[in-house]
Amino acid sequence: MSNSQFTLQKLIPLAVIVMVAVIGFFTLRDYLSFGALAENREALLAWRDANYLLAVLVFMSVYIAIVAFSLPGAAVASLAGGFLFAVFPGTLINVGAATIGAVLIFLAARFGLGEYLSAKMDASGGAVGKIKRGLAENEISFLLLMRLVPAFPFFVANLVPALVGTSLSRFAWTTFVGIIPGGLVYTWVGAGLGEVFARGETPNLGIIFEWQILGPILGLCALAALPIILKAFGKKGLA
Repeated sequence: MSNSQFTLQKLIPLAVIVMVAVIGFFTLRDYLSFGALAENREALLAWRDANYLLAVLVFMSVYIAIVAFSLPGAAVASLAGGFLFAVFPGTLINVGAATIGAVLIFLAARFGLGEYLSAKMDASGGAVGKIKRGLAENEISFLLLMRLVPAFPFFVANLVPALVGTSLSRFAWTTFVGIIPGGLVYTWVGAGLGEVFARGETPNLGIIFEWQILGPILGLCALAALPIILKAFGKKGLA
């Protein structure tokens, strides 16, 4: 049987992710929250100091599970990475864990509906086929834009590449590179949580939309979009 044929068994990976996500949404919201982090901050810091390497491995495992199963608390996990491990290596730990979690979703989608839908798009001669070809022509730019632009939900940016036939290696490296700016911002905010806790306040997660932060990210978006624009003008010139 061809890998591009649809079978119910191929839905199992995605079904497991959806099921765990729904269960986690109702059962883990209180545990993967800023309030829980604030209440347990001293115990977490003490445990990190006594078991640093183990703390890194456990934290990454939890972060990977949050991303892979789309559980609530990804933003809190990014803050916790900065709080526990500082801006560096906290940013590297956060970005690495998020990338691994994203790859797991990508693989679940690829072995689920990805190959089937990608084959359907290849066989389509209409608008769907044109979209697939357009994505293929500017794949790296589109992948980076989906990571850099805050408007794209992380889960969607993990699924779409799998459904259009993006290679695993290209998906992985563009994910890692593309989420560095946002990951750095949230880790940086997390690194200052000690002062925030002392004042009894909550962190400003909307900081990424402030101009001094959003401006450079938009500049990176423009840089990622430049090959698409140049290619479009080049086609018009040839026409």
